[in-house]
Amino acid sequence: PLAGSSFKKTYFDETLGRAVSKFVPAENLIVPYETSDLETCQNITQVFRMSLNDLKKRQLSGFYSDVDVIPGQSEISAVQGEIDRIDGFSPSQIDYDCTLLECHVDLDIEGFEDLDDDGEPTGIKIPYVVTISQDNGSILSIRRNYREDDPQKKKIAYFTHYKFLPGLGFYGLGLIHTIGGLSRTATSALRQLIDAGTLS
Repeated sequence: PLAGSSFKKTYFDETLGRAVSKFVPAENLIVPYETSDLETCQNITQVFRMSLNDLKKRQLSGFYSDVDVIPGQSEISAVQGEIDRIDGFSPSQIDYDCTLLECHVDLDIEGFEDLDDDGEPTGIKIPYVVTISQDNGSILSIRRNYREDDPQKKKIAYFTHYKFLPGLGFYGLGLIHTIGGLSRTATSALRQLIDAGTLS
């Protein structure tokens, strides 16, 4: 209700061995400027933090490739700084978490092209999930994002968008947006009432 938009990511977690549904705040989901909805979006990027220990567990299990990732001291954005101030949090000097970018994109990868009936590459991009370490730019994994037996290769939807009020673009409107408009309206109405009372 406050920001106007929030997201849920529903997927099968390999380490837990079950399906999970996790909350994703709007500031951690990046979409192109012209996007109208998640279903037709060509590039969805989720920014999330993972402890170095959990990353090593996934590397040992084979979920991520075995590349060295050194956690870097991330800069706090203006939005996150304001949220931390309201919540009463302050970051510690040492940060052992890694920042990962999970990109849900359409790619035409050499050797894994989309083929026609004659076995020739069509040049059509097919959906993949690419995970990149923001700390050093290394690619941790590239996985297909469609069912193996699907001839149309439709992407699997991971994210669900929840809106408080429908907005004009991709994001919804929240209480911050509506109260800002209501306060100006209330001020104008109050001034008109005072003027009307003065005139009478």
